[in-house]
Amino acid sequence: MDVTAQGERLAADLGRQLADLTFVDLDTDEVTARVIDSVVRWAQAQGWRVYRRAPSVVPLPPPMQERHSVLDVACARPDGPPVVVEVDHTDRARTVQKLRAEADAGRIPIWVRWGVGRFTAPPPPVRMVTVEVTRRAGPAGRGRLHSRVSERPAPAHSAGGGTAATQALPIPLTDPVADAGKGT
Repeated sequence: MDVTAQGERLAADLGRQLADLTFVDLDTDEVTARVIDSVVRWAQAQGWRVYRRAPSVVPLPPPMQERHSVLDVACARPDGPPVVVEVDHTDRARTVQKLRAEADAGRIPIWVRWGVGRFTAPPPPVRMVTVEVTRRAGPAGRGRLHSRVSERPAPAHSAGGGTAATQALPIPLTDPVADAGKGT
């Protein structure tokens, strides 16, 4: 399987994994951490070695050009090129540049974008996986809060097929506790 087809397959597989991700009222950093944790679990389930905050091939801009940028998740695979994943809630040109540089270095780049929508697909070979959320204003000092609820419908309830026989229950005419104190 060629690298382009692998990238498409892996992005689709990761998208299915993230489709089950749910949460309520998390701030931006909490959502990003939750998504990264899900990506890590997905990669570990594949049997890959997983690295958080792995060094990128891209150097940081001046004055820190001696250091390298980091990737949210990097995965070493025994049966193919490494997979690198960036997770963002904004459309950052620097992320696309970083992922394209990773692709040029022989890695399969996947960009997980989360937010309220309007996701613009990056140029190939970068693959995008989207996680759509809702947002609302949070309490003072907390900023915006994001939620993602299950899109699965509620289970169907039975439609009156069963019947229950009524059963007479005895009603005590006296209070047994009060009666016990009378010494009868």
